[in-house]
Amino acid sequence: MRQFDIAVVGAGLAGNLAALALADSGRSVALIAPPARAADGRTTALMDQSIAFLGTLGLWGEIARHAAALETMQILDGTARLLRAPPVAFRSSEVGLAAFGYNIPNAPFLDVLDARIAATGAIIRVESGVTTANAFETGVELVLDNGERVMASLVIGADGRKSKIRESAAIGIKAWSYPQAALVLNFSHERPHGNVSTEFHTESGPFTQVPLPGRRSSLVWVLPPQEAARLRMLPLAEISRAVEERMQSMLGSVSVEGGVQSFPLSGMTAERFGKGRIALVGEAAHAFPPIGAQGLNLSLRDIMALRELVADRAPADFADIGERFDRKRQADIRSRTLSVDLLNRSLLSDFLPVQFLRSAGLHLLSALGPLRSIVMREGIEPLGSLKAFRNGLRERIARKQA
Repeated sequence: MRQFDIAVVGAGLAGNLAALALADSGRSVALIAPPARAADGRTTALMDQSIAFLGTLGLWGEIARHAAALETMQILDGTARLLRAPPVAFRSSEVGLAAFGYNIPNAPFLDVLDARIAATGAIIRVESGVTTANAFETGVELVLDNGERVMASLVIGADGRKSKIRESAAIGIKAWSYPQAALVLNFSHERPHGNVSTEFHTESGPFTQVPLPGRRSSLVWVLPPQEAARLRMLPLAEISRAVEERMQSMLGSVSVEGGVQSFPLSGMTAERFGKGRIALVGEAAHAFPPIGAQGLNLSLRDIMALRELVADRAPADFADIGERFDRKRQADIRSRTLSVDLLNRSLLSDFLPVQFLRSAGLHLLSALGPLRSIVMREGIEPLGSLKAFRNGLRERIARKQA
């Protein structure tokens, strides 16, 4: 039986990043996942806090050349309802940033992580799935699909919504579904995007264009499931026309690339995020619709919290990491999950008071710069507006004392 300080189960973006972050603390790490991985044509938008974290791991320089900056994020009301909201533009310069973050294609992102893991001596890849995890006083035994057994002082479940690690720890979940599906694709366009991301709010959900390098963008189009399935089966030329019409030709003529994907929208949150020597990160702990660029950013904050918890502890002292991690992550995960759920449901609602509240909220954001600044900072980082206020106060005090 092989033994490690930490075992990370799952080799998607969250699992790979967890392995690199925790191996960076000097621990021996096993990264356990089946060798085959489906091609991923999606993209991921990472906010400034997450980009800074990639920088601390020495990864951002390699990833940056694949990424496009998000300098402006605008919301346009694309509904035909009686109560319509004004356009709202969030500009990174308003909060002193060159960009809110960057949009990165998942495929080259994963390639960079795979190469770094292969070059990191502290990480051992174990190419197998996990059948079950058995917790003991001194560690967790992982029984693998290939019959091998691995013992670790701490196990990180990054194995997705159907997590075997979560199931073995007897951690329940709350799951729900939406009457929606997401059509996900990449496309080239005639006009430059100017590093502007545009989100149309429609009766079926958001239609969100996000910049990629060059004259290319990614798209998440939330639709009724039957409509998403119909569009996905159309020839690319017809999908291209549909995208251009929905965007009101803002980027000129559009050419959708191959590999269009569609998947139903749902949400899930674990009843707790850690237990004993087990901690859950990424979609093993929380999952919600691709709205507001919150998914992997939330997962990276999971990893940051874990890295902080294990930094000064010997593996023998990992026995209560799960409980500590759970307490540390509750507020952030619950609040982000609730906010994304409420935003999505507000778009679907035909109830006039709900439409009024949504419209009034966007009116206020459009008119009030300070409120817009608070929302932008909170979107980038939890309590970001409070941190900015504290930093500004310190600077004013320092100037007066100088």
